[in-house]
Amino acid sequence: MSSGQGSAGNVIAALASFFIPGLGQLVQGRLLAAVTHFVLATVLWLILLGWIVHLWSIIDAAMFKPPYRCYH
Repeated sequence: MSSGQGSAGNVIAALASFFIPGLGQLVQGRLLAAVTHFVLATVLWLILLGWIVHLWSIIDAAMFKPPYRCYH
């Protein structure tokens, strides 16, 4: 399975973030990003602006490219 933008893993992560902001980042192993997205969305939903972070979370999960690693 390929990794990077458009991969099946990113599609699954984007779908996860659709349901719970930050869940897609957690699936990708990015704990700090996951917590950030979840907390921001939760706080901003209280003033009806959480949809902005929610959308950002989905797009971020879908477009994530893991850093290139060279194994020698």
